[in-house]
Amino acid sequence: MPLRKQDNILKIVNGSLVDLPSPSSLTYFWNFGSLLGIFLFFQIVTGLFLAMQFSGSVFLPFDSIVHLIRDVNYGWMMRVAHANGASFFFLFMYIHMGRGMYYGSYRFNKTWLSGVTILLLSMATAFLGYVLPWGRMSFWAATVITNLLSAIPYVGVMLVEWVWGGFSVGNPTLTRFFAFHFILPFIILFMVILHLLFLHETGSGNPMGLNSSYDKVGFHPYFSIKDIYGLVVVFILFMFICLETPYIFMDVENFIPSNPMVTPVHIQPEWYFLFAYTILRSISSKIGGVIALVMSVMIMYFLPLFLKHSFRSTMFYPLMKILFWYFVINWMLLTWIGACEVDYPFMQLGMMFSFLYFFMYFLFWGLGEMQDLLV
Repeated sequence: MPLRKQDNILKIVNGSLVDLPSPSSLTYFWNFGSLLGIFLFFQIVTGLFLAMQFSGSVFLPFDSIVHLIRDVNYGWMMRVAHANGASFFFLFMYIHMGRGMYYGSYRFNKTWLSGVTILLLSMATAFLGYVLPWGRMSFWAATVITNLLSAIPYVGVMLVEWVWGGFSVGNPTLTRFFAFHFILPFIILFMVILHLLFLHETGSGNPMGLNSSYDKVGFHPYFSIKDIYGLVVVFILFMFICLETPYIFMDVENFIPSNPMVTPVHIQPEWYFLFAYTILRSISSKIGGVIALVMSVMIMYFLPLFLKHSFRSTMFYPLMKILFWYFVINWMLLTWIGACEVDYPFMQLGMMFSFLYFFMYFLFWGLGEMQDLLV
């Protein structure tokens, strides 16, 4: 590696929290990146302590969780902190990516693409972790989601049996899910380091959507204090939820041991997957639903191709702003419908909002093409 490149990397690492030039107009919406890093570290630490008490046999995981909560000192705190930490992590990630969409951060291609990859890896990790308690909802969620692989032509059934390690969800499935749930956070940590390196190559965006090369201040103390203040507020809220309403994000069905002979009345994933779950069940075709489910997240990889300008630097900003907030409302409605039963009128509403979810991306693309023609 050339000496100059080594000096640049050392400068990024050593000066990232002291003299990193940052746009002076950054708001609290830029706090969520640092909060995500802190919560990722928190999830790894609490997960490590939980792994010490976890039993990998299908006959023991539910009882091991009960033992952890009742008999291990502060085990209940580790359990609820890890579970609620996952919800906070995804909430912050959605806000972080929404801010990136609003202010045109997808223009930084490598930073945006690495961020979408972190989202995909985080969703895989969260799904694997959701299965581990082996409650009734966890078991059937694993059965339903892994069965989606059977929609792949020719090799689908073979893939499902390979993932299961047999002809149904069982002990091999739980063992490999635990192994991947343990190792994936470290892969995410590596991707976060790459994400930060890519970010420091280009610098942060800003609310003005303009080139702020001549309007920057040092990261410390201006934004380090702002990050600490945001962390304190979030930590107070997080501890309030963990101590007062620790099971607010959990499904009641998951407090019942799994039983392959008893199916829950309404199978649903955690709240942060509900928008994609609504899209999946809104399409009658199995292969079509799987493709729509995958594309609901993968489509974010194509945003740098759809839009090449920031919202605030073009004449189309007002239209983009209105369209973005319609997109957010539509995403919230998809999340709500995903928690509703598969019945009228929720199925029909789910179909309509699923169509609008993808249609709004095409509207983004259309306005981006008009920008290219007129700017």
